[in-house]
Amino acid sequence: MQKTGHQALGENVMTEAGKYFITGGKILNANKASKVDIAVVDGKIAAFGRLNPEEYQDFRTILAKGKLIFPGGIDPHVHMALPTPAGLSSDNFYTGSLAAIAGGTTSIIDFVTPKRGQSLLEALDLRRKEAESSLCDYKLHMGISEWKASVKKEIKQCILKENIRSFKAYLAYRDSIGITLDQLKSLMEVIAEEGCLLLVHCEDGDLIKDTVRKLLRSRKTHAAYHGISRPAEAEILAIKSVIELASETKCRTYIVHTSTSEGGRLIREAKEEGIPVYGETCMQYLVLDDEVYDESLPNFEVLPFVFSPPLRSIKDQQLLWKEVTKGTFDTMGSDHCPFNLSGQKDIGNDNFSLVPSGAGGVEYRIPLLFSHGVLSHLITNEQFVAMTSTNAAKLFGWERSKGKIAAGFDADLVIWDPEPMSIINRVTQKQHCDSNIFEGIPVTGRVEKVISRGKLYEF
Repeated sequence: MQKTGHQALGENVMTEAGKYFITGGKILNANKASKVDIAVVDGKIAAFGRLNPEEYQDFRTILAKGKLIFPGGIDPHVHMALPTPAGLSSDNFYTGSLAAIAGGTTSIIDFVTPKRGQSLLEALDLRRKEAESSLCDYKLHMGISEWKASVKKEIKQCILKENIRSFKAYLAYRDSIGITLDQLKSLMEVIAEEGCLLLVHCEDGDLIKDTVRKLLRSRKTHAAYHGISRPAEAEILAIKSVIELASETKCRTYIVHTSTSEGGRLIREAKEEGIPVYGETCMQYLVLDDEVYDESLPNFEVLPFVFSPPLRSIKDQQLLWKEVTKGTFDTMGSDHCPFNLSGQKDIGNDNFSLVPSGAGGVEYRIPLLFSHGVLSHLITNEQFVAMTSTNAAKLFGWERSKGKIAAGFDADLVIWDPEPMSIINRVTQKQHCDSNIFEGIPVTGRVEKVISRGKLYEF
């Protein structure tokens, strides 16, 4: 049964947009930290600096002594209510946005995924209707699942008439929504002409298809074979090809969910060469590893970890953290796309290739990065804010309203208590799913309050 209204909020309190005076906390922006006050009016930061409390007596005062205050997170990579043969992903825009807010994320960017033969504009209209229930601000990337003359024309309509500035292509899933490298080049040329951004899922679809076929012929059907079926080489080869095309076409290209350290190195070196490439990774590749793909385990214990790209080795994880520290990755996405084990993931009990690919993450993106990145001294507070909010705002058209605590910006704020320790537990999660890939992982720090769209949520 799907949670709705105050049932979903539980004991958490949400207050309508109002006037708030926040004082005593340490403000974190991507460029510096400071101890100043914030005044919020009608969903905007009305004033920011050394403020006189006497002038804000009719505001609700929030005392934030000992707390950190940073811009609301922007997750550039989520999939709410994603249609699959196993049904929609288990979070819709309402439950998924609630999970986002509970984790300190106040803006999400989802996807339009047109069926082949479907008009991009028709798919966009339908997706916008689905997104109306979102509790937080959202944008949509336009997926390109085939390449033909009409698609090129519709891309320009999306840009000029619908203000869509980011598009996505898949090099995997070529039987349904993926495209070839030649088609990708044609798409990149169009995107480059318009100065827009292209997101690319970098996995070599042909290599994966061949590997899956060989495994199934050998009757290797357990969920543990998902990891083997999508080897690191599939990602590395695709990233190399995409970087070459970005260099040739000058298309601004954003590589999603990088899972391999070699992929990270390629992105870093491309940046150093001046190629217009941006990188994203996700916390699952930084705190989990491929030891979960163990054929000796019951299938249901492995099914939650069927997502693409799969988890990599501990060595990859360690080297990937080094790329995070070096600033290789502009953003930390979640690739939030949960499916229930019962009735969805278990559709592939006898064939791992049928398992719907995806897992939840939007709720834990910020807590995990703070615990494993900031507190482990792998990244600074400033890098933390940049990766979780500021850089995404700059890349995806929110640079004048989000990603920064400053007068005139949206009042999307997180009040964070850096002290409490807890263990991630699916019983207390807000995401609407019967499993959690991060269950049992300890985190330090918690979201105490969030202001999103000027509304106050207390946790």
